[in-house]
Amino acid sequence: MKQQRISYVPFEQIQDPRMRAELERCASDGTPRPESSAVRAHVPECFWFFADSWEKIFRNGVVEHAIKELCRVYVSRSVICEFCGNQRSIKGAAEGLTEAKYDDLINFEKSTKYDARQKAALAYAEAIVWRLDTDDAFWERMHSNFSEPELVELGCAIGLTYGQQSWLRLLNIEHHQYLAGTDGSMAPGFETAEALAQSKSSPEYWAARRAERAGAGPLS
Repeated sequence: MKQQRISYVPFEQIQDPRMRAELERCASDGTPRPESSAVRAHVPECFWFFADSWEKIFRNGVVEHAIKELCRVYVSRSVICEFCGNQRSIKGAAEGLTEAKYDDLINFEKSTKYDARQKAALAYAEAIVWRLDTDDAFWERMHSNFSEPELVELGCAIGLTYGQQSWLRLLNIEHHQYLAGTDGSMAPGFETAEALAQSKSSPEYWAARRAERAGAGPLS
């Protein structure tokens, strides 16, 4: 296992009952799982900056959550953040997201599994992550699918996701290491430490396949 670069703050050392409750929520409901939050707990302001922002613009807000969840996983697969990419939003599943929709993210423009609004959101994520130049046609597409408040919230959610995942992938943190024993929001095949290890050893593991494409540019 790769060496972890920043430690978790031990749960028993956390005195703030509100922070403990949020970590327990992460363990049971996930997205994020508790490990990343336990790293941010070194600086309570960072912990709450992310937790509060995530609650307001990812789990809630003016854009339907399932679209933001698709964009979150698109970012994971772009920056190869395995910790983030092996999670699934419980709320997203309740809104109809299936694993097949995650599997088709690489070819979202050609896929028949996404509607026009979902494809536009993923194109927005693609342009942000890969720093693509945009033209009038791109923005006509954005404005035909989203209101300006929706574009603001979606851009902020994608930007927050991109920044945090670009950082977290460096830390070598892993699931089932903090407040272990729950599988809330884990992707199929990653529900336990044993299942996670087996899934990651498969030649079909998404991050291994994406690493082979590293440097290839936008996923679609």
